[in-house]
Amino acid sequence: MRSFSAAIAVAAPLLLATPALAQFGPQGPPAVGVITAERRPVTESSEFVGRVEAIDRVDLRARVTGFLQERLFREGQEVEAGKPLFRLERAPFEAELARAQAQVAAAEAELTNATINLNRARDLVRSQAGTQARVDEATAQQRTAQAAVLGAQAQLRVAEINLGYTEIAAPVDGKIGRATYSVGSVVGPTSEPLATIVSQNPMRVTFPVSLRTGSELRERYATRGGAEAVRVRLRLPSGQLHAPAGRIDFVDPQVDRSTDTILIRAVIDNPPIDGNAASGATGADRRLIDGMFVNVFVEGAEPVPAVVVPRAAVLQDQRGNYVFVLDAENKAQRRGVTLGRSIADQVVVESGLEGGETVVAEGVQRVRPGQPVAPAPASAPAVRSAPGAG
Repeated sequence: MRSFSAAIAVAAPLLLATPALAQFGPQGPPAVGVITAERRPVTESSEFVGRVEAIDRVDLRARVTGFLQERLFREGQEVEAGKPLFRLERAPFEAELARAQAQVAAAEAELTNATINLNRARDLVRSQAGTQARVDEATAQQRTAQAAVLGAQAQLRVAEINLGYTEIAAPVDGKIGRATYSVGSVVGPTSEPLATIVSQNPMRVTFPVSLRTGSELRERYATRGGAEAVRVRLRLPSGQLHAPAGRIDFVDPQVDRSTDTILIRAVIDNPPIDGNAASGATGADRRLIDGMFVNVFVEGAEPVPAVVVPRAAVLQDQRGNYVFVLDAENKAQRRGVTLGRSIADQVVVESGLEGGETVVAEGVQRVRPGQPVAPAPASAPAVRSAPGAG
């Protein structure tokens, strides 16, 4: 019993003399990796889901009834405005034109004769060999002949227009789809569209934005030039980034009441894919296709300085997001932060850090508020730019 008491008496001074061992154990303060929170140029970006739309979409229809005689294109190829695409049988319309020309000639002959009769009646009145009633009658006949000429000329113009409608040309540049009717079919104004042309370059992309997010974007870029300070990037369904950047050209002034969103539209170039011809190809030779879904990135045209820290340095509890910042004694202090968007494995801190703070980035799970730590530089990866930036 005396030996046990003596052992305690000897050990007690040792425990009192080594408080660090009592608090941290034999390993001492926890080792952590730290970084210095710095302000770096960051391209601000917000992501949405949008749909690509052609600027022009035209249904080709027959404007007169006739037999479809020729189809002058390959389905799926790009066509130029003014290029003939379909021809209807011309013979019936040429015959109608000739008949209208004959009617004009006959009406002009009647007008000539009526004019001669009117002049003769006037001469007879002046020589007192005729009557005023005869002059009035001749005047009415001459005016009737004039009206007949105008009517015949109008019918001639209609015949010329109908003959012109036998050739159906492309009203816009674009890619033409499949033909609805085969050669030899009878088509007319009430028929289905013969084919559809959709323009290819540039294209539009529309995307809905919540009212709150739209207000935030407007406030963010209001002092930088508004829509002119924003560019639009697209990620295709394949995961590939579309190289050209677009610009916003329209913001819907009305809110969709069913979704509480506003519609934003951007215009973006859609050049031919390298290695494919700009026109004449029967396949899809441009990356953007009318109706496709894409991921839309709305980015600031110029980078802005922002505090960026590794995502792993940020913790969350009931009070929100926070990080551990070391003070002059290497003690970890909790610091609440407001986060912005993520860039790969980094995150933008909108408020809570001013830059220059020492932030725990590795081993953060072992840290407690007010606890001393053993800091060492962390191997934080470099900040990468937003998707499509460059």
